[in-house]
Amino acid sequence: MLDSWGMEKGKQQEAQSQSGATTPKIIIVDTTLRDGEQTAGVVFANTEKLRIAKLLDEIGVPQIEAGIPVMGGDEKQAIKDIVNAGLKASIMGWNRAVISDIEASIDCGVDAVAISISTSDIHILHKLRATRQWVLDSMVRATEFAKNHGLYVSVNAEDASRSDMEFLLEFARAAKNAGADRLRYCDTVGIMSPFKIYENVKIIVNEVGIPVEMHTHNDFGMATANAIGGIRAGATYVGVTVNGLGERAGNAALEEVVMALKHIEGIDLNIKTERFRELSEYVAKASMRELPVWKPIVGSNMFAHESGIHADGVLKYASTYEVFSPEEVGLQRQIVIGKHSGSAAVIAKFREYGITLSQEEAQELVERVKRTSVDLKRALFDKELVYLYEDYKREKAAKEQKTALDHRAV
Repeated sequence: MLDSWGMEKGKQQEAQSQSGATTPKIIIVDTTLRDGEQTAGVVFANTEKLRIAKLLDEIGVPQIEAGIPVMGGDEKQAIKDIVNAGLKASIMGWNRAVISDIEASIDCGVDAVAISISTSDIHILHKLRATRQWVLDSMVRATEFAKNHGLYVSVNAEDASRSDMEFLLEFARAAKNAGADRLRYCDTVGIMSPFKIYENVKIIVNEVGIPVEMHTHNDFGMATANAIGGIRAGATYVGVTVNGLGERAGNAALEEVVMALKHIEGIDLNIKTERFRELSEYVAKASMRELPVWKPIVGSNMFAHESGIHADGVLKYASTYEVFSPEEVGLQRQIVIGKHSGSAAVIAKFREYGITLSQEEAQELVERVKRTSVDLKRALFDKELVYLYEDYKREKAAKEQKTALDHRAV
């Protein structure tokens, strides 16, 4: 499959080159305020929902799924506030394939709706307790109603990844014929691999010709990879959440998808990525969920270097161990001094303090750093390093003085 991916990409690039076509535009659909808030235990205050929407709009996200209007109350008011905030982004409301849901969305003033209904037999039989025909009829009726009211419509095939492909194709064709603007391919329980999702989405794109949105969950840690796999197959929309919030293990993360597209796929979405850390920190606080230091793209350890070999390489030429600059996502490089540090990192760190170390001094300090780091079971703080240096200088001076006195005595 990897070979076929490469061949397919090469064919597309060749065809585009010959025709003068450009890379298809990929549209980000952020669902932090809907699927992200469905994370167990997460509740955004209305002011937080509005602030998150504004931040998403400011960085250039084209479409924001703002919530579920039919919930009413605070949820409906928050969506109305977002709609009336004068944002550039399209504002979408999430709905079941039920007319009253769509009426609630219309009442909020959204310009787009997601109409969601299950397409897998396990959902149809055990959750909906209905039939495939009932699913088709409900979806078509809701889609036609929404289109008759001038709305942009995304038809969501919930649990698409476990659906029978022939029925999924029938569902996609029915959605297209009813006027749907796109089909959301939902890997609802996160069971896809990027290889299999590529095959499935390719079939839908080729046989139905409806624009496809990827909506991938992270149960097996492949949400971002699956989103990219679908894009390679021809999907032109991708659903994401900030920090990968979402049901169970979460969704594909906005920051991961955007940076992967830019630096791996060569597709720059013109998102203001330098504000990613700011956005991630705000959403982490609003959701009361930790932003791990090891979080891809925005975690503080992304540009923290302790290993002697790594720190030495980065200090000489950043690209040796950094695929993009920390400033690109709103972070800063950190040279961490601890058990694995080498003399080059120690020299560079003390240069920040205005202290120039000789190679001999650095090497002797490295040994002290390593011992202290092991004793404390962590890297050292700046003040601790300065204290080590001061102790080292005092001991060195005392030793030199003793040596001088011994020479005099002789």
